[in-house]
Amino acid sequence: MTKTFTYDDVVRYLYAETTENENAQIVEALALDDNLMNFYLDSLEIQSQMNKITRTPSDNVISEVFRYSRQFSSKRPAALLY
Repeated sequence: MTKTFTYDDVVRYLYAETTENENAQIVEALALDDNLMNFYLDSLEIQSQMNKITRTPSDNVISEVFRYSRQFSSKRPAALLY
């Protein structure tokens, strides 16, 4: 019986969330299904581009974090606020 793989399965494969058995089956499915392979290649490119994104907090945010942290004494643990 041949298993049909979805785009979700391909994403799981892309992020190494599949078993070795699933990996082999997905690789075979990619080789046989052009749409699935195109989705995989597009997703791989998007993943690569997303990994290049860096975010830097503004100076204002950094100042606010420091201001907030200064209100706690280093001699006692801070209360967790939820």
